[in-house]
Amino acid sequence: MNQEERARAFQALHRKGDPIVLYNIWDAGSAHCVAEAGAKALATGSWSVAAAHGFGDGQKIPLQLLVEIAREIVAATDLPLSVDFEGAYSEDPAQGAANVAQLIDAGAIGINFEDQVVGKGGVHSADKQAARIRAIRDMAERQNVPLFINARTDLFLQENDTTRHADLLDAAIARANAYAEAGASGFFAPWLVDINLIGELCAASPLPVNVMMRPGAPDLATLAAAGVSRVSYGPFPYRAMIAWLRGEAEKVYGGAGK
Repeated sequence: MNQEERARAFQALHRKGDPIVLYNIWDAGSAHCVAEAGAKALATGSWSVAAAHGFGDGQKIPLQLLVEIAREIVAATDLPLSVDFEGAYSEDPAQGAANVAQLIDAGAIGINFEDQVVGKGGVHSADKQAARIRAIRDMAERQNVPLFINARTDLFLQENDTTRHADLLDAAIARANAYAEAGASGFFAPWLVDINLIGELCAASPLPVNVMMRPGAPDLATLAAAGVSRVSYGPFPYRAMIAWLRGEAEKVYGGAGK
């Protein structure tokens, strides 16, 4: 498939009640492994990519390095690739869109794009985030690539008390509508685990809903029944791999590094 065909195939995998499952990867090797396991598409996790290359999360990995990693992943398999692009490395809509254009040039067909103010805390206003999404969509259309913009809200992620997530649902739904109008393709609500709230969001959102399979999250069948269209695993595959590697190394070295 060419890039446009991969992008359209990726879009088609987002089915309400029959979600695409993305076991997030971080380099060409992990991409090849997950592809061989039967994945239908690939997606990076920003935390994992950064950690695997010696950086912290929050756009600390250099942009050009991230673009090259994306290019290597695209070359490693024939599967569609979505890149977790955090805040597009710029708060300015035009510059953010230009940065996303580099990922398209590398062969990516989708991005995660979050509304948190990276490195400063809080979230952008819905209007400002919509303007940033619109700039990315306009750029992608000029390049004739039906880019999947997975618009992420950090409302739930920034509220650790899950008992207060119900109070954020109306604001999240309002953002889903604003982001859809601006040209987003999907709506990502990481850290939301209450199945009733997930069901309400899926029913109200004009966009396919993505949730993260984090500890405490409902199982895949339950999420599907609630209307979820996409399930991703975020940093947890990388963390599990590192825990295994550390355990194996400790067997070799006798735990001397503890």
